[in-house]
Amino acid sequence: MHISKRYIVRIISFAIAGIAALTARNVQLMVENRQNRRSVEYTYMRAVEDLSTAADNINNTLLKQIYAGTPELQGQLSSKLWRESSTAKAALAQLPVEELKLENTYKFLSQVGNYAISLSKKAAEQDRISDDEYKNLMTLHKYSSELCDDMWKLENGINSGEINLSSVAGNMDAPDAGTPNVTEGFSDFEEGFDAYPTLIYDGPFSDHILDKDPKMTANAKKITLKKALERATMATGVSSNDLTEIADEAGKMPSWRFSDKNGKLTCAVTKRGGYLSYFLKSRLVDNESVSIKQGLLNAEKFLDELGINSMKTTYYEDYNGVLTVNYAYSDNGVCVYTDLIKVSVALDNGEILGYDARGFLVNHNERKYSEKRISPLDAQKKLSPMLTVESRQLAVIPSEGSQERFCYEFKCKNEKGSHVLVYINAVTGKEEQILILFESEKGTLTM
Repeated sequence: MHISKRYIVRIISFAIAGIAALTARNVQLMVENRQNRRSVEYTYMRAVEDLSTAADNINNTLLKQIYAGTPELQGQLSSKLWRESSTAKAALAQLPVEELKLENTYKFLSQVGNYAISLSKKAAEQDRISDDEYKNLMTLHKYSSELCDDMWKLENGINSGEINLSSVAGNMDAPDAGTPNVTEGFSDFEEGFDAYPTLIYDGPFSDHILDKDPKMTANAKKITLKKALERATMATGVSSNDLTEIADEAGKMPSWRFSDKNGKLTCAVTKRGGYLSYFLKSRLVDNESVSIKQGLLNAEKFLDELGINSMKTTYYEDYNGVLTVNYAYSDNGVCVYTDLIKVSVALDNGEILGYDARGFLVNHNERKYSEKRISPLDAQKKLSPMLTVESRQLAVIPSEGSQERFCYEFKCKNEKGSHVLVYINAVTGKEEQILILFESEKGTLTM
């Protein structure tokens, strides 16, 4: 049979077209597979992050429960503990760890939640925690600390590429030989719960401060743009010729905002009262040739130059060569934590890099304190027996409802020698808040 050249060309064309179509489809499938893999990896990574965050929260809340001395605060913390354990179990359920049968880990999270419910019921009946229950909390905290450490290692391993998420996503590319996958990370801390005992129990300072209307600017007189610029230059030491970028800052504290062309300096002055609200100079700090002690003196001197008095240094932190100092208003011996100011100092040359008085401008006012208050000794009886009191003072702290609480602040030491702050309402005797201090040469952080 004679086959024409046209027919041969047509067959070849169809073959090429078919190959091209198959190739295009294969490429499409590869792209879809890659996208699916990334989607699964993202889901797993989010679950790991959620589990890690929940584990941290569980650990912190358990520690606060150990140091809580009243049923009221115990009840609040128990509710939070139950929510966090539920979050952790939900995150664990999203991860491909079924084949490992993580019975101990799941048991621990469930028992934390159930124990929280038990304590919550006891708190509702105004019963204090017993010595055995304190021991149970310490045991739970011990294992939660191990879980946090292992979660931190697992998360770091994923971020560094040492642990492969895609290898457990199903129908994914095989990982390189010797690369551990995420389930191995969970195996590590599952083994840590082998010795986990059976517990016997009955049953299976803040961002919202700035949301308020500012007190200091409410009835203050309006100032001109020229006057605001003068105050910005005086505070920052930068010529008005360089602060050429001017904008309105709206919100509950309307201000003039000044910036330089490079965006390395931003400064705000309130339109009412002409108060310096904040400023920030952005630059790298090369080395730390200025001591923390000298940095604290520089920050205090800066406040003096602004004419701001009666501020008390509370806590500070040295981060990447920048010392940030927190100040609270001292009202005739009462430490008012709501009236706060932050000053940042460069530790290479002592320059003031930042200032934030918004908390002070929002909250500062003349206060009257109730004379009907419980005695310091009665307030101290509310404290957990796990704490030893070192000092006390009167203080004003914010509450969750944007209100203020007049309290006794007890600075205590725990069994490990670390410091814990406990706040007992000076009027009602309610245990309002607990802060755990993390102290180092670089400063003090609170949890």
